[in-house]
Amino acid sequence: MIRIFRHYISRAYLWLVIIEFWVFFAAMYFGSNVRFLFTESWYTKEDIILASIIFSMVLTLSCSALGLYRRTLSWEDFNLMARIFVSFIVAILTVITIYYFLHEFLLARGILGYAVVFAFAGMMLTRFLFYRLVNLEQLKRRVLVIGSGKKARKLIGINDSFIHKAFKIVGFVALPDEISVVDKNQLIRLDKNINEIAEEFNVDEIVIALDDKRRIMPLAELLDCKMSGLTIMDMMIFYEREQGIISLENVYPSWLVFCDGFAQGGLRAVEKRIFDLIASLLLFIVAWPFMLLTALAIFLESGFKGPIFYHQLRVGENNKNFYVIKFRSMRTDAEKNGIQWAQKEDSRITRVGSFIRKYRIDELPQIFNVLIGQMSFVGPRPERPEFVKDFNKKIPYYTERHRVKPGITGWAQLCYPYGADENDALQKLQYDLYYVKNYSIFLDLSIMLNTVEAVLWGKGAR
Repeated sequence: MIRIFRHYISRAYLWLVIIEFWVFFAAMYFGSNVRFLFTESWYTKEDIILASIIFSMVLTLSCSALGLYRRTLSWEDFNLMARIFVSFIVAILTVITIYYFLHEFLLARGILGYAVVFAFAGMMLTRFLFYRLVNLEQLKRRVLVIGSGKKARKLIGINDSFIHKAFKIVGFVALPDEISVVDKNQLIRLDKNINEIAEEFNVDEIVIALDDKRRIMPLAELLDCKMSGLTIMDMMIFYEREQGIISLENVYPSWLVFCDGFAQGGLRAVEKRIFDLIASLLLFIVAWPFMLLTALAIFLESGFKGPIFYHQLRVGENNKNFYVIKFRSMRTDAEKNGIQWAQKEDSRITRVGSFIRKYRIDELPQIFNVLIGQMSFVGPRPERPEFVKDFNKKIPYYTERHRVKPGITGWAQLCYPYGADENDALQKLQYDLYYVKNYSIFLDLSIMLNTVEAVLWGKGAR
């Protein structure tokens, strides 16, 4: 794993992005050679190189938007062929649009056809080799866990659902008088120096996972490991790196005080505001026809009676309330019995509402909340005051998510399904705190790009 602008990126997937970019570049370049194999090309070498760069950039971004470079992709969400098919369709339409508006980049249809075929074949071969190699035991980071209690045991299955398992736990070292709950076959006796244990098991990293933080640790031995080149980390950093969360089960006030991140205001606020304005205006330029059609559909379904928009009070930055604007997706009497969470197969949702909620079209009017400064394009989703009041009492550090403006999309929306109870709110808070801690324009761009996957796949909608 490497950290780019405070956000953790998998080295394996970063290499996959680079390799496939050049595969796509070569596909367009060789596609032009095949097209003019028996005739003289009317394009210069510079034309083909420029076209190859555009083609590879568009296709790489399209694949990224469809989650094909997401490390946390699980086998359940994989659908490799479906994702590749959709990403190629999106890329082809984008390239054609570029050709339409910028005629100097226009290429023959035959070249584009050969390029797509070669790109698909090259991607299939690259993916075959990648999935064969990426989970080889020799390439995984070998992790030694200091501790053998309940918190240590939870580390065992931390990446079981991921296609790419970046690390392997070689064993657990139980400290004296510690109650062990991990499998006895995974326990390593503390009968020698920890550095010697690390050398014996060819360890790359050591994770401190103790149920009782007051327990005396072998600091001298850990320092020896550190000076020998091993990485030493606590569970907070480990969860942050491997799962993209701030683990509420392991967090403690002093860690929040002394950890890096959580910087707000100053230049960050200015660049964030500029980013929000540009992103919102661009989205509005693209989305206004869909917004117009949605408004018409809601108006027709309601028999020319009900309101098109829905204004609902939400909690924003610094706990200030504001009214969020959405397309109305429920009946006008949806809350006659009081406020409640949206449920699967919710009978209050209209037919038009079901469609626009699935593809997040109901959220588009929030562009205006962003333009007037009540929301950001990316940030934690705003909750209703009634829910927030309850969560503040029951969930530690819940109020910290309101240190920034809420967003139309966010890290929690990409990584966790729709929340409909207190436990879901707690799980999503861990992702929201990761975003607040590690905010950067790079992370915002990454979230925006991957929101395409959430929209096309209907993820997290209800």
